[in-house]
Amino acid sequence: MSKPLDLIPSHLQTRVQGAALRRVLTLPRPVLRRIAGEPIRIDGQELALEAQALLRLQALAGRTQLSADTAEKARAGMREAAEIIGNAPVAEVEARSERIPTASGGLDARLYRPETLTEPSELMVFYHGGGWVIGDLDSHDGLCRMLAEHIGIRVLSVDYRLAPEHPFPAAVDDAIDGYRYALDHAEELGSTPDSLLVGGDSAGGNLAAAVAQHATASGTKKPVLQALLYPAVDASVRRRSRELFGEGFLLTDTDMDWFMDHYQPDPDLRGDPRLSVLLAEDLSDLPPAYVVTAGFDPLRDEGEEYVRRLRQAGVPVAARRFPDLMHGFLNLYAAGGRFQEVLFEIIGSIRASLALRS
Repeated sequence: MSKPLDLIPSHLQTRVQGAALRRVLTLPRPVLRRIAGEPIRIDGQELALEAQALLRLQALAGRTQLSADTAEKARAGMREAAEIIGNAPVAEVEARSERIPTASGGLDARLYRPETLTEPSELMVFYHGGGWVIGDLDSHDGLCRMLAEHIGIRVLSVDYRLAPEHPFPAAVDDAIDGYRYALDHAEELGSTPDSLLVGGDSAGGNLAAAVAQHATASGTKKPVLQALLYPAVDASVRRRSRELFGEGFLLTDTDMDWFMDHYQPDPDLRGDPRLSVLLAEDLSDLPPAYVVTAGFDPLRDEGEEYVRRLRQAGVPVAARRFPDLMHGFLNLYAAGGRFQEVLFEIIGSIRASLALRS
């Protein structure tokens, strides 16, 4: 017997699934609680109801991990998931393609500008997440549009090379090249060399931190801010949060091993500070940082340890843990509710940081 979705053309199935998901998440909370099950409380934290319901629905659909048999299958899975969640419409943002020349041949990039923004502005050089193996310009298109529109700045999203085709340090080299391009072409991009910031989520947060460290150490003009959104900062050890949240919260322990085995297969080299940025000997004089962590995230403790080390080194840091959410929540903002609420808090914090600077 055919399943209901089998009667719908394949190119429309993800839209149907996405509409159904968003509809479920708007049900009355008592109904949503019945779908989600008993509240999940770990380490003194309670998972947000919308997050628990979404994870429950993903489990029922067989979507329990980000990794796959091959990198291509994992990338296809992320594209499909992004299509199902969808993007909240941001009609008033213009996007144009850029090409960044590099020694390895060149990188695609995408520049976002709010249509009402005609004067020069700050420019965020943004690096997408995905464990250095999955993700691309399209997977984070909606998020970059939201950042540009609601912070009121331009955003340059850099499509760095992915592993395993291009293992470490290819992504770091590309991230640095993307930042240098933004410095060298700041006026063409609608900004100035004194008005650049770096940002990224997860693996992208790792790259943003690596760029900030490289710029500081090399004497290159530093970004004015580093926005690190649940970043991966230490591949050398397992912390308590990985043991607590390594199963059932979107990013799994298996996923993390799979990503790292593709990006840096040699365990003996994972302490390289270009990868494990937390292990850099000198963190002093780095640009101010805004660091976001999630309570139910295997990466939580390393991100918060990086905050501690930055503060110890005298770096101004604003840190925010969202104790009721899991890794990757920014990619879920189009589901509304709690996911959209925290995105706007993050946007407000970055806006405030830039306003204080000026």
